[in-house]
Amino acid sequence: MSCLGNIIWFIFGGLAGAISWFLAGCLWCITIVGIPVGKQCFKLASMSLAPFGKEVVYEGNGVSVILNIIWLLVSGIPLALAHVASAILLAITIIGIPFASQSLKMARLALMPFGARIIYTDR
Repeated sequence: MSCLGNIIWFIFGGLAGAISWFLAGCLWCITIVGIPVGKQCFKLASMSLAPFGKEVVYEGNGVSVILNIIWLLVSGIPLALAHVASAILLAITIIGIPFASQSLKMARLALMPFGARIIYTDR
């Protein structure tokens, strides 16, 4: 089921979400200080392409809290709002509800990407 879900997700919003994460990563990588943040954006862009069969586990520490605050002020809010808007559009139909759930998972990840670890549930 997750393979079919990922294919449909890619067509109806996953590619646009991945492009937005990729662009955010490119902007962060302009400076040397932002390269670790950009690398995290590239990881999350790959998650945005195929979110079915993956779960996010949060393991926060002091450094991740500081990075999440900086991230939230600079890039987190626009990405989260884009994912929430996508979730609202997807939730209009009954068929789109599982996809809206994945979009909301990505919105939460857009607000707190540091300290998050992606685990695979289909293996």
